[in-house]
Amino acid sequence: MRDPYEVLGVQRGANAAAIKSAFRKLAKKHHPDANKNDPKAAERFAELNSANEILGDEAKRKQFDHGEIGADGKPRFQGFPGGGGPRGARAGGGFQQYDFGGGGGPGFDGGFEDIINSMFGGAAGGARGGRRGGAQFDTAAFTAPDLDLNVAMTVSLEDSVKGGEKRVRLTSGKELNVRIPAGVTSGQQIRLRGQGDTAPRHRPGDLLITVTVAPHPFFKVDGSDLRADLPITLYEAVLGSKVRVPTLGGAVELSIPKNTSSGRTFRLKGKGIPKGDTSGDLFVTTRIILPDGNDADLEALMQKWRDAHPYNPRGDLG
Repeated sequence: MRDPYEVLGVQRGANAAAIKSAFRKLAKKHHPDANKNDPKAAERFAELNSANEILGDEAKRKQFDHGEIGADGKPRFQGFPGGGGPRGARAGGGFQQYDFGGGGGPGFDGGFEDIINSMFGGAAGGARGGRRGGAQFDTAAFTAPDLDLNVAMTVSLEDSVKGGEKRVRLTSGKELNVRIPAGVTSGQQIRLRGQGDTAPRHRPGDLLITVTVAPHPFFKVDGSDLRADLPITLYEAVLGSKVRVPTLGGAVELSIPKNTSSGRTFRLKGKGIPKGDTSGDLFVTTRIILPDGNDADLEALMQKWRDAHPYNPRGDLG
């Protein structure tokens, strides 16, 4: 994983506002929906989300800055309890090698088991291959490594509602087809057992996929309901009309009554997000859109109408 500061393009001393701004700018640029022909867009977007999860969280950012967690958000090995440990410690081949200089070292009058008991609170019984004066033991006997992998995945609103399948690329380069369960929401995790990291004498870890539902170009999610702005013409608002409205299940026709003001909201029952045996509703709000550019005929008509039918819709505002 790359350094999250490098991913977001910010300095280590950047404040929270600068980090948030950088993330929003890059997320908009690299969002998969805006780069449908780029096969690596989803990977870059996931990397941005992972970086923001660390730097956007004050506690996690401090942990990363202090070296307590890595760029992947996992804890780093901080040494054994009690400080720097015995002199001469070094890692090699999955084992930790300790050289006690032939004897128990300062403060130890007993043998190797006494030393191990002092270090690990009586855990010496689990050490393997111990010997005095150059003790060697398997660290796996004392701590189990964290083999779980965490990745981010962005799905469309339609896939989150109906379910589907998406291909996920891991940092190792491995790719997997992931089934998206119907009804998944942002923040939920999909667990693929045994698809994480591996280590000798340990079961493989799991792959934990954190789901983010991408913003929809038309719908806004409000619990199980959906909300949307519906553009209509001036003459549709004045004369009334039937207009087509997109829904998750396909377009439907909505009757716009005569003299419909901009901002009027219509409820389409059951056209929201399914939740169990029921579904939310879709609320569409009309927005009157005038034609682009200047229209002399429309201006003349409005001037004539204004002179003959003056009214003040802001009279109650004082």
